[in-house]
Amino acid sequence: MLQNIGLPGLLLIAVVVLVLFGKGKVSSLMGEVGKGITAFKKGVSDGTAEIEKERAEAAKDVTPAETAAKDKV
Repeated sequence: MLQNIGLPGLLLIAVVVLVLFGKGKVSSLMGEVGKGITAFKKGVSDGTAEIEKERAEAAKDVTPAETAAKDKV
């Protein structure tokens, strides 16, 4: 059903939404959507950075536990 919506259909939907909600409401809604997308991207990048940091910390400690214990004695 959605495959058959072309440019004229999308324009008609946009005009109906604009008439129903008004210019101010639609622009504020799109601003909120933009903020949400930005926050989502930031969260994904922060999560990726945190995972990479944990991997880097795990890679630093490559000394076996037995060798470390013998060196302390």
